[in-house]
Parts: sequence; structure tokens; C-alpha cells
Amino acid sequence: MDLIDDPVPGSNTPEFSVSEIAGRVRKLIEGELGWVRIKGEVGRVVLARSGHLYFDLKDDRNVLSCMTWKGQVPGLGTMPEEGMEVVAEGRMTASGFQSKFSLNAERIAIAGQGALMALLEKRKKALAAEGLFDDARKRPLPYLPEVIGVVTSLQGAVIRDILHRLRDRFPRKVLIWPVAVQGAACAPEVVRAIQGFNALSPGGAMPRPDLLIVARGGGSVEDLWGFNEETVARAAAASDIPLISAVGHETDTTLIDFVSDRRAPTPTAAAEMAVPVRHELLAWVEQAGARMTGAVSGAMQRREQRLRDLARALPRADALVDVPRQRLDVVGGQLGPALIAGVQRRKVRLSDVSGSLRPATLQRSIDAEKRRLQALSARLEPALARVAAAKRERLDTRAAQLTPARIAQDAARKSERLTDVTARLHAAGQRQVDSLQRKLDAMDRLRETLSYKATLARGYAVVRGEGGVLTTKAQAEQASGLEVEFADGRLKLGGGKATARKAAKTPEQGSLF
Repeated sequence: MDLIDDPVPGSNTPEFSVSEIAGRVRKLIEGELGWVRIKGEVGRVVLARSGHLYFDLKDDRNVLSCMTWKGQVPGLGTMPEEGMEVVAEGRMTASGFQSKFSLNAERIAIAGQGALMALLEKRKKALAAEGLFDDARKRPLPYLPEVIGVVTSLQGAVIRDILHRLRDRFPRKVLIWPVAVQGAACAPEVVRAIQGFNALSPGGAMPRPDLLIVARGGGSVEDLWGFNEETVARAAAASDIPLISAVGHETDTTLIDFVSDRRAPTPTAAAEMAVPVRHELLAWVEQAGARMTGAVSGAMQRREQRLRDLARALPRADALVDVPRQRLDVVGGQLGPALIAGVQRRKVRLSDVSGSLRPATLQRSIDAEKRRLQALSARLEPALARVAAAKRERLDTRAAQLTPARIAQDAARKSERLTDVTARLHAAGQRQVDSLQRKLDAMDRLRETLSYKATLARGYAVVRGEGGVLTTKAQAEQASGLEVEFADGRLKLGGGKATARKAAKTPEQGSLF
């Protein structure tokens, strides 16, 4: 028997609990792989009710689990979709209670233009399968819209080209909804603009557009990607207002072009589609009026000739009245003897009737009518007495009902009703006043938004002469006196070339327009 136990292999190796070893592994992973960029294809994507995002990144051999917490989702840049090739950036971490490691993704970018085009084709097929590209659902554009809504950026030449083209062809009212036309804010702002224009009430304080134009200048696929987002395409398809897409140049194509009611190759072409040429329309109206006048004149001449032809086929007027005139002569010759014979017959009849009208017969008729009248008068007095008694009894009953308490009760009830009606009228009037006040405040904010005063505050100025606002150097040189309006007031200057030279020497003081 040995006094010392036999040594056991590995007895000097320290023991760890499961939690301890999981913590060691987590520290090793987070220490060695702090911030990493991983390229792969997106697999399963799950957005939990809590707002956290879970998805997989995979290649041809392995799958990596990824998660993004609810607060990190808005900063991702691109929402992952199954089949998309992306580059994910974040921190590696490990979950001890499941012995799994994963990537906490904080930023996601699409991996190259080829992946972008593949994603675009995927979205295009999905929307086409839903019927959003069908020509049957596209509506015709209004021939001459009263108000045109434009969704674009205020910077750049796009909005100036559209306004200039509309002014040349047929001036219309234009409402501009400024949006970002590239970057992460592009898609949500364009969606809000389209939905905002559709939410306006017809006939309200802010007029509802009859036509929408979504416009942007040319650019790369990445620059135009905001208009390839599914949310933008669905907002354009759901628009109740006819919509023209004018995104990029003629060779550029985005998803909004397929769902819009009409695609324009350029923003200028969109303005040309929106309105006709006023001078051509006036010329067409004049030509149509001339054709209508000629047609009416020709029709009148043809009807006049037809009337002459029909008149020649009619008989003479004398021939039409010869037979009636002959009949009149015959009847006129028979009238005298017929009148004499009629008088004789009436005389004989009168003699027969008057022979029976003797004084005694008339007296008997008078006596009979007197007796009848006396009998009726005897019955009249009692009947009148009964009617008067009934009326008096009814009047007494009504008078008994009109007591002071009854009158006071009726007065109180009607006073309560009057008070209730007065309160309702006051509440309705107050609601109407509040509604009008809100509309007035909205119009005042719109006035402040559209005012040129805000432009002056950014360093611009307005130059005026005797005839109003001056827009060119030649006009300023010919003016005898100049008045320059800045954001904080107006300044009067002498006119002519000396003033122009002085302004040219100090361009840093502000821009004149």
C-alpha cells in the first residue's frame, strides 16, 4: 500500500466554470477583433417586435450571425435584404449563455455597383409582379393644370429650368416642396413630399396640386439610389395626383420612372409635358374659330338655297285662297235668310212660355217661399244658441288651464331651451373662430416662408431704380439713382457707371440680383 496517491494526469490544470470560460472567450474575441469590416451575402433577416434587427452574413462556406440594437438601426445607412451583397462594419462579440459569437453591426453599405444593380433588378421584378408597372393603372395628365407641385432641391439648376420652361410655355402656379435629392435623407423626404401634397384638401388654404413633378439632375447610380428605394416607388404608385418623374438624364433609369404616370428624360422635358405652349394654343383656338365660322356660314348658305328650291315647288298664293274665298261667298249669301228664320222661331217659343206666367201663379210661388223662410228662421235661433254655448264652454276650459303656475312652468322650460341653444351657438362660433385663426396662422407662416426677406438675410440684396427692380448691369448704368435693399434696411446711391464700377470693386459686401 502506497502512502502517497498515484499522480493523476492533468491534475495541475486549473478548473473553470462555464460562465468563466465563456467570459474569457468573449474578452478574447472583443479584444482581438474590436472593430471589423465583413463582406458577405445577406441571408435570413428578422426585425423583432422590440425593434432589434437580426440577420445573417454568409459566403460559400460559413454563416455569421449579426444583430443591430434598436437604437443603432437608424444609423445603419442601408437596411439589409435577403440576397443583398453588403459590407457590414461593427464589433465582434460573444454570447456566453449560448456559446455563440456574432457581429454587432453598426453600419451597412452595399458592396459595389454590381450589387446595387442586382438589388435594383430584384426590386423591379417584385414591384412588376404586383402590377405597379402596368400601363392600365397609369392616369392621363391634366391638359392644363391650375397648380403644379414640384418635389426637388432648391439648390441647383433643376428648379430654375422647370420654372423658366413653365414661364415660357404657359405660366402656372407652382408649389415647391424642398427635399434632399441624394443621401440617406433622400427617400424619406421624397415620400413625405408626395404624401404631403396628396393630403392637401381641394379648395383649402393651401391649394392642392393638379400635377406632381419629382425632379433631379443627373448623377451616378449611388447618387440616384434614393429614387430606387421601394418606399419611394410605392408612394409614387399610391399618389392620387398624376405624377411625372424626371430623375437624372435621358439614359438614367430609376424605380420611380416605372411606377409614375409619365417619365420625362429631363426636368425641362417634364415642364414641357406638364403644360402646352400658350401661343400655339391661342393660334389653334383662332384657327378652330375661323373653321367654325366658315362651317356655320356654309351651312346657312346651303339651307338658304334649299329654302329657295322648296319655295319654287309651292303653288301661288292666289291659287291657295281661291277655294276658301268661294266657300265664304256661298256661306255669306246664306247668312241673312238663316238669321231671319232663327228670330222667328225664338219669337214663337217666347209666346208659348209667357202664356203660362199669370199673376196668380207668381203669387203662389212667392207665398210658398215665404212659408219656407219662416220655418228656417224658427230653427235658426236654437241652433245658434247651441253653438254659442259650446264655444263658451270650450273657452272656459281653456281659461281654466291658463294658471300662473302653468305659465311659469312653460316659461322656465322655454328659458332652459333658449340657454342650451345659446351655449351651443357660442361653442360653434368659438370653434369656427379657432379654425379661422389656425388657417390665418398657417397662411402667415406660408407668407414668411415665401417672402424674399429670408433671401436678403443670406447676403443677397435687391437693386431698384425709377422703373422698379433692376436685374442687369446695363439697367443699373442707365439709372439716374439707385436704391439697394439689404436685410436690415435700404440704402440710396447715385446712379450711372460710377456706381457700377464702385460696386464691382467691393464684391465681398453682398450679391445683387
